[in-house]
Amino acid sequence: MTARRVVITGVEVLAPGGVGARKFWELLTEGRTATRGITFFDPSPFRSRVAAEVDFDPYAHGLTRQEVRRMDRAAQFAVVAARGAVTDSGLALDALDPYRIGVTVGTAVGSTMSLDEDYRMVSDDGRLDLVDHTYADPYFYNYFVPSSFAAEVARAVGAQGPSSVVSAGCTSGLDSVGYAAELIREGTADVVVTGATDAPISPITLACFDAIKATTPRNDEPEQASRPFDGTRNGFVLGEGAAAFVLEELESARRRGARIYAEIAGYATRSNAYHMTGLRADGAEMAEAITVALDEARMNPTDIDYINAHGSGTKQNDRHETAAFKRSLGDHAYRTPVSSIKSMVGHSLGAIGSIEIAASILAIQHNVVPPTANLHTPDPECDLDYVPLTSRDQLVDAVLTVGSGFGGFQSAMVLAQPERSAA
Repeated sequence: MTARRVVITGVEVLAPGGVGARKFWELLTEGRTATRGITFFDPSPFRSRVAAEVDFDPYAHGLTRQEVRRMDRAAQFAVVAARGAVTDSGLALDALDPYRIGVTVGTAVGSTMSLDEDYRMVSDDGRLDLVDHTYADPYFYNYFVPSSFAAEVARAVGAQGPSSVVSAGCTSGLDSVGYAAELIREGTADVVVTGATDAPISPITLACFDAIKATTPRNDEPEQASRPFDGTRNGFVLGEGAAAFVLEELESARRRGARIYAEIAGYATRSNAYHMTGLRADGAEMAEAITVALDEARMNPTDIDYINAHGSGTKQNDRHETAAFKRSLGDHAYRTPVSSIKSMVGHSLGAIGSIEIAASILAIQHNVVPPTANLHTPDPECDLDYVPLTSRDQLVDAVLTVGSGFGGFQSAMVLAQPERSAA
């Protein structure tokens, strides 16, 4: 039996610098950065005090007082993004069989902001060794269980099919969409609302990344702090946000005259089984994921027009994935533009993979490669074309987007014009 082909017909993005896919794309193509000093709380005790925050008013985006009361900020992001993606798709979900509509949501750290705040409350700002549970939020259980994100999205869109949360560190946003595509390919669902969300900008998250010196201490120039592939980089900038998509089968989308952003032509994930935070210098596991994704897409390395890199802005990661691109694409790696949007919107952990999928499909739609901001002094060990500072007009029919996460997770996805991937 021929596998069903899966396409993206709806998208919405909540990102630093602008809510909505249009504002997000404008930010990227203009090469503007949305990183700034942290405003959510007093960051002065911490080593890294910069982040990429989303200017988000839940009420302005249609959430009710009750929804805001019960949902963590990350869940609010997910619901608003999901509703926006459904609207963008033009699908009338209430006219479909609800048991054939699925939901998959990616997240790395779940309801971190609410959990952090609740712990401060029950412990009297850390002064109590024996916490007082009577001060806990009545929705504390929901914060503890990330599956509540999928439940909230399913309720918001009326989905009664398969519903799940994918949590695989910083590849969660890729893996959730990859899993959603498989649900359609295998015939378990006809439509899946998918994507990822994270709102990790909290004291506990800053403390964790401070401890391993993964985030940048470049606090005096926050707009210049995220510097993927630059020789002066010294860590990533924490971010937040969400992106959501509507996935459906290609022929069904064509029959209803849907706008098709791109086909999910190939996807694969691998693990290095090596170190919780370390990466092998040769990039072998990421290269393997790329090769398998290309094989699934029935594409050659030379078919890739643009690589949306993980590009976190740590020396270890940037050199690791540069090696992976060379290993998997061969000489074509030197001829392919590569860029990291984390230079502009920061690293939103589990959400970033989906936000980068959004950037990739918009690159296909507009035939524009977004730049790597703040890339002034190239690292000589990163010697590919990283599209410094300014976006580039060029034909983009097929994009490789990759992710790398703590725990050794390496994921790759090929997105393409349906006509290109059918070749």
